[in-house]
Amino acid sequence: MQRPAISNRFIAPMLLAAAVSFQAHAEGTYMVPAGAPDYVRAAVTSSDRTEQQTARDSNRKPAEVLMLSGVKPGDTVVEFAGFGQYYTTMISSIVGAKGKVYMFDLPYTAERAEAGSRAFIASHPNTEYALVDYNEMEVPQNVDVVFNVLYYHDLPLNNIDTAKLNAKIFKALKPGGVFLVIDHNAEAGSGTRDIKTLHRIDPEVIKQEITAAGFELVEQSDLLAHPEDPRTQMVFTQGLRGETDRTVFKFRKPAN
Repeated sequence: MQRPAISNRFIAPMLLAAAVSFQAHAEGTYMVPAGAPDYVRAAVTSSDRTEQQTARDSNRKPAEVLMLSGVKPGDTVVEFAGFGQYYTTMISSIVGAKGKVYMFDLPYTAERAEAGSRAFIASHPNTEYALVDYNEMEVPQNVDVVFNVLYYHDLPLNNIDTAKLNAKIFKALKPGGVFLVIDHNAEAGSGTRDIKTLHRIDPEVIKQEITAAGFELVEQSDLLAHPEDPRTQMVFTQGLRGETDRTVFKFRKPAN
């Protein structure tokens, strides 16, 4: 018996539904934790964020990261390597009109990121943006929180004196201020061996360098851990990107 043909008007919705289901499965579904402050929840769920940004949430857990940092309304924040504005968009929302967000990018990022960053600050008056050599820059003072997300390993790659920069950050922060760092983990004991080839760094390097500047380590979190990651592949490898094993560090400038 011959089966009846299925009309295209039924096939198209079925294919679309399958595609959406596959995409949701691939990207995962991210839910803001129940205990998140209202200002964090509002920032993460804001319509100001793009689909490209929110698609990464299940792998980045932004609400948990923002809560760990302690950023709050009215704060002054410095963000290194804010290009793409993944965190900047949410931080700007959280600090509000009484707060300030300073984004500092290295000059080599201008070609791919400057236009977007300029457009962002034009529509977000509580933000500022500058292309600057981190070795020569002056960091704003009386800062509450400093973010360096997935970029610490790039500092030595770009000949940045990390000891000098960490000392500037320490001086810039208020007593009790937080320096939050996230990066891709390299193999234990590898030091900076893999920063160029794999874009990874041994977490111990970050810990040692930043505590040497006077910071105390408050928390070394496995929030973004992926123990199945062998730490031996380039972080942009297909199938691994977004799923790398990462460490989240919360450092604090002593209160006195």
